[in-house]
Amino acid sequence: QVQLVESGGGLVQPGGSLRLSCAASRIIFRLNDMGWYRQAPGKQRELVAAITTGDTTNYADSVRGRFTISRDNAKNTVYLQMNSLKPEDTAVYYCNKLTPFISWGQGTQVTVSS
Repeated sequence: QVQLVESGGGLVQPGGSLRLSCAASRIIFRLNDMGWYRQAPGKQRELVAAITTGDTTNYADSVRGRFTISRDNAKNTVYLQMNSLKPEDTAVYYCNKLTPFISWGQGTQVTVSS
């Protein structure tokens, strides 16, 4: 049973923007704080942004001021608006609840390159 589906990635030039979406099953979305994670080649997966059920947000230092996480309760969807993208933002992006995790989705590739 697929519970997390990420979309919206792509190839973008440095300084560009992308908006990622994560559709979650209703029971997962409504009861949990959610996060966007990323994994670059050869690196560990890291949490870049989180949002609570009460819409409190938190960000990794590397993305604060450039990324915005939000959630739409009517659509059971979490978004990640990414602005001023840098080559070091290149990674596969995943969403999941905060620990303990559930099964990971397929992720969406973000490539920042000129």
